[in-house]
Amino acid sequence: MKHKYLKDVTSLSINIDMCTGCGMCETVCPHGVFEIANNKVATVDKDLCMECGSCAINCPANALTVTPGVGCVAAFIAGWIKGTAPVCGCVDDI
Repeated sequence: MKHKYLKDVTSLSINIDMCTGCGMCETVCPHGVFEIANNKVATVDKDLCMECGSCAINCPANALTVTPGVGCVAAFIAGWIKGTAPVCGCVDDI
């Protein structure tokens, strides 16, 4: 089962016009966020993104951007360590 973080808060952004359909994002994403459809990147489920930055770092066309180390994944890690609910400050009701 794939772990979703928080709904609609990821910093992941795609510039579809810049995408060459190489599939590197699909290959490097640890949570299966991407698929290639019609020779362009598409998201399977954007809420699976943990903002690790692998896709953006490995995209030769610079079609993907994400701010690694913020948001969902940092909130979940802090919550696991502290034994509290994840709070990242990007939504009011968590």
